[in-house]
Amino acid sequence: MQNPVFGALCATLLGLAAGPALSHATLEKSEAAAGAAYRAVIRIGHGCDGQTTHTLRVELPEGFYNAKPMPKPGWTLETVKGAYARPFDNHGTQMTEGTREVVWSGGALQDDWYDEFVIRGTVGADVAPGTVLYFPTVQECAEGKADWTDVSGSKEVPNPAPGLTVTAGKADHGHGHGHSHGHGHGPDAQAAAAGGPVVLGDLALSGGFSRATPPGAPVAGGFLTIANGGDEDRLVAAHADFAGRTEIHEMAMEGEVMRMRELPDGLAIPAGATVELKPGGYHLMFMELKQPLVEGEMVNVTLSFEKAGEVSLPLAVGPRNAGAQKGGGHGGH
Repeated sequence: MQNPVFGALCATLLGLAAGPALSHATLEKSEAAAGAAYRAVIRIGHGCDGQTTHTLRVELPEGFYNAKPMPKPGWTLETVKGAYARPFDNHGTQMTEGTREVVWSGGALQDDWYDEFVIRGTVGADVAPGTVLYFPTVQECAEGKADWTDVSGSKEVPNPAPGLTVTAGKADHGHGHGHSHGHGHGPDAQAAAAGGPVVLGDLALSGGFSRATPPGAPVAGGFLTIANGGDEDRLVAAHADFAGRTEIHEMAMEGEVMRMRELPDGLAIPAGATVELKPGGYHLMFMELKQPLVEGEMVNVTLSFEKAGEVSLPLAVGPRNAGAQKGGGHGGH
């Protein structure tokens, strides 16, 4: 018969051995492609030696640009700005500095609770595949702290920093910094121009088109179909070189009146669903046009998804219709 004291001691030792493996600060997704948007979800599963965590500090690595942290109810959010070692090309604008540290404070994450802290940004297109970007993280408690800042890459250290492994980026799936009027680039863009889909992870984008605009028209619409073969995602932003700004809109009935409004939180792409952006429904709104859209040409738009990242999609410019002539080229809305 096993000695009960020995059994209890073994259980205690096993629990201590398993504790650190389950309690490290980690990233929800440990890989991302160079040039893609990345949602850094830092998972916290314990406090500081049994104490409640009141502050979390995350240092952002070189190569992770244009970072935007997500606020958390009950916590105060602060960011620390600093210079980049190498400038970041943000849709044609050179960014020489940005957020380098994020601090959530004033919260109360108890030792036996779990929570996630989110920072969205972009992995640099020039980051070499195989590079590990580390996010050193420190939990602060009333007396002491939990320090996850070791960037050696060793699995033996007790306090490894959360690490993101960079994979090879897809051709022309970065920021779409091409000519505003030109042919699509890369095999996926060529496939789209020939009627085939552009594939980005579990997403397949097809049928992209816009409409020709008269000289001086201020706006135009963009339309496409998004088929999602994986988990739920969200179209969160769009950019086009030929427009001053691009927004995600919907047309919807309010009483007996059809109204157009921006979707500030983006457009949800449900798991296993197909979402169509079309005239009279969801669509892209190209505003402050820099030049007319010409029938028969191709224009490029860069779409940013919350999980899948960024992709450049060519849109075929079709003919105007009567509604478009009166509505400034925006599909007659």
